[in-house]
Amino acid sequence: MRKLVSAAALAALGSLVAATPAMAATGEYTIDGRTLGLAWTLPFVGILLSIALMPLLTPKFWHHNFGKVALFWAGAFLLPFALFQGAGLAAHELLHALLLDYIPFIILIFTLFVVSGGILVNGNLIGTPNTNTSILAFGTAAASLVGTTGASMLLIRPLLRANQDRKRKVHVFVFFIFLVANVGGSLTPLGDPPLFMGYLQGVDFGWTVQHMFAPMIITSAILLALFYVIERIAWRRDGLPMPETESRQIRIQGAHNLLYLAGVVATVLATGTWKTDLGVTVWHIFLPLDGLIRDVLLITIAFLSWKTTKLSLRVENAFTWTPIQEVAILFLSIFITMIPALAILRAGTDGSLAFLAEMVTRADGTPNPAAYFWLTGSLSSFLDNAPTYLVFFNLAGGDAQALMGPMQTVLVAISAGAVFMGANTYIGNAPNFMVKSICEEQGIRMPTFFGYMAWSILILGPILILLTALFFNGR
Repeated sequence: MRKLVSAAALAALGSLVAATPAMAATGEYTIDGRTLGLAWTLPFVGILLSIALMPLLTPKFWHHNFGKVALFWAGAFLLPFALFQGAGLAAHELLHALLLDYIPFIILIFTLFVVSGGILVNGNLIGTPNTNTSILAFGTAAASLVGTTGASMLLIRPLLRANQDRKRKVHVFVFFIFLVANVGGSLTPLGDPPLFMGYLQGVDFGWTVQHMFAPMIITSAILLALFYVIERIAWRRDGLPMPETESRQIRIQGAHNLLYLAGVVATVLATGTWKTDLGVTVWHIFLPLDGLIRDVLLITIAFLSWKTTKLSLRVENAFTWTPIQEVAILFLSIFITMIPALAILRAGTDGSLAFLAEMVTRADGTPNPAAYFWLTGSLSSFLDNAPTYLVFFNLAGGDAQALMGPMQTVLVAISAGAVFMGANTYIGNAPNFMVKSICEEQGIRMPTFFGYMAWSILILGPILILLTALFFNGR
């Protein structure tokens, strides 16, 4: 049966790819979101509900078959779309999503996963409230320099080891996702993919640091203070005595991987600033040369890290391929099934989600920053936050100079919504799911999809309302 399913999937994909050249005569290679009904978003809703409910309702089936479920929902969109919209257009949109969005995305995530997995931080760390708060604060600060994925993969294993004897510790990793995997990446374009997309659209590197600083500091300070209070309560309920001294002897093995981590940052920054019209075209899809060089360099860095790091060190670091495999498979289905959802959003007031475009505009025709903040954030909680950022960036006019100038409040709203609310769900940002997977591999019972959302609504909800009042209610 498995071979039959795989053969059918390959045959379907092969037929789509084979049909692509036939579209050259028409020149139609873009989905017209104005013609799509909301029914086309059902496969996307299906994969999201599967991720949310199946681990809870049928955990054994999900554990062994999540790849087949992901393939089913991807096919539930691609095959009907090929039938009703044309195989050539379906093939083009599939390849466009893979070559320009998914593959660069997964290469960056994979490289950071491999490199950070080769850094072993150990010592006499004990997961006391002071130690855990310090780790989260350090990770929050580091995330804007090495990215949310890099900071998360670098610190999650030391945090797990420090708390291995704790009873009440799930909250530690929930707040880790809030702070290190999301909020901490809001200061620079290197921190989180949405901000890097804005950087590529012409937003100055320093603009992000300057205008996102206040929202980031306020959010981080509140979360860290709240975390420390919860930690003290949990520590007392565990009946653990507070150590008289918390001297820490930290030893780093595989430190050469820190140079590779710096290489990842330098590669992303250098290729992002390099403006060129050179590139190659694959089935009518233009692949910029800077992007190709970036991906090749990142793969090279991952390869060098793997080859130059002792396998015993990775074993001691509890490094396995399971988390990245799960992210790669599930996000492949998400990237494919969200194709029509993004097309409808791009159609603005002419699409089936026209009410969203109308919601971000006041009665007098001026943009509503609060609406941009909440709509960008709400969709970023379930869609990939990088393309969602671009949709609302373009909905606001798409002119970087205007958005950095008279419309700067709108751009801050879009940026903060995409980054901060990526913490609302496990799938809002890729590191969220990786942290969850690694924790569960180590035997920690993380909250379910909706259980985690309960945490995010109760903890992040009031903070997001405060940010709206402070920054986005004016003109």
